[in-house]
Amino acid sequence: MTFTMPRLSAMMFLQFFIWGAWFVTLGTYLVQGPLQASASQVATAFLSQSIGAIVAPFLVGLVADRYFAAQRILALLHLAGAALMWGASAATSFGAFSACVMAYMLLFMPTLALANSIAMRHMHTPEKQFPPVRVAGSIGWIVAGVLIGWLGWEQAHRLDLTFKMAAAASLLLGLYALTLPDTPPLERQRNAGLGQILGLDALRLLKSRSYLVFFLASIAICIPLSFYYNFTNPYLNDLGVRGAAGLQSLGQVSEVLLMLAMPFLFARLGVKTMLALGMAAWVLRYVLFAYGDAGAGFALLVTGIVLHGICYDFFFVTGQIYTDAHAGPAFRSSAQGFITLATYGVGMLIGSFLSGAVVEHYTTAAGRDWQQIWLFPAGVAAVVLVAFLLLFRERPAGVSAPSPTEDAQR
Repeated sequence: MTFTMPRLSAMMFLQFFIWGAWFVTLGTYLVQGPLQASASQVATAFLSQSIGAIVAPFLVGLVADRYFAAQRILALLHLAGAALMWGASAATSFGAFSACVMAYMLLFMPTLALANSIAMRHMHTPEKQFPPVRVAGSIGWIVAGVLIGWLGWEQAHRLDLTFKMAAAASLLLGLYALTLPDTPPLERQRNAGLGQILGLDALRLLKSRSYLVFFLASIAICIPLSFYYNFTNPYLNDLGVRGAAGLQSLGQVSEVLLMLAMPFLFARLGVKTMLALGMAAWVLRYVLFAYGDAGAGFALLVTGIVLHGICYDFFFVTGQIYTDAHAGPAFRSSAQGFITLATYGVGMLIGSFLSGAVVEHYTTAAGRDWQQIWLFPAGVAAVVLVAFLLLFRERPAGVSAPSPTEDAQR
């Protein structure tokens, strides 16, 4: 077991290195690269993540969890993904590029759940052992961004190399996955019904009024989140910020530090305060972006990026803990899959379409009006925050999580 943890950490490092190697600079490559894509086309490319997140539970639940060892499926998906990433680097039209990226994300998004499954199945105490292993993934994302900035691929207009780097790392992880500890399907997974596999039993959580408010807020807050993922890198490059991808990795650094502090903060602040602070950080981040620049306002840009730790950890990690408490052991996995589908699937799907439309609306022959572009998601996040504060009711501190039926009757 002692030797297993470093092996699982290496898996997580590569898993998120691959994602960070091309996803952060995707918007810049499409806008400034040979494809000369429009804002709507950028949004179309990014929504592949959301479609992949929606499809992932079906692929993992119906195939991987029932018939094959998880590490073999992980290997197969990454080996196929390597070919698709290489194809994306050589695409000469947006149609061909979009097809490669869409197919890739349909394969990649299920690997997130598979990697988590492999890791947790080989841990005695996942609640204690998983965070340090997962942190290796954030470090992988950071290393990818720093490497892109150090190599100067953004300034040299060679972001096609990011896809080749991702392809090489995907090939490496595909081969490495074959050496991971065997993780065959559990008997209960083989015999699970269709509703259990697809996480439909988690719908009962929505009987709780407090959880329903949280669930709807999670979808809504992921709409402005799409603006950050889709257009931060093109924005920084438009301003002339050097090594933008490396600068953005500061967000993952703050994410790692705050993730390690989460148990302390959660116990003292409580669910509602943590969630509200996460949403408030989104509002502040976009306001800082609206008024920042590469000169005197550079500190505003850096602060907005560093706020990623609060934005992500305070909302998403707290939300996962809150979901876990409400679901209980009976359908814990289904509930986590359900909230992931809602946020990265439905919420960011809506956000991808909306972000593309907003950027196009504020784009003229003179360029993009980034101030108005960023104030739009700031306003959306502010509305979600106010609605959440008014409608969400947190149970008293120290009281165990009520069942959905008990909470609905309050």
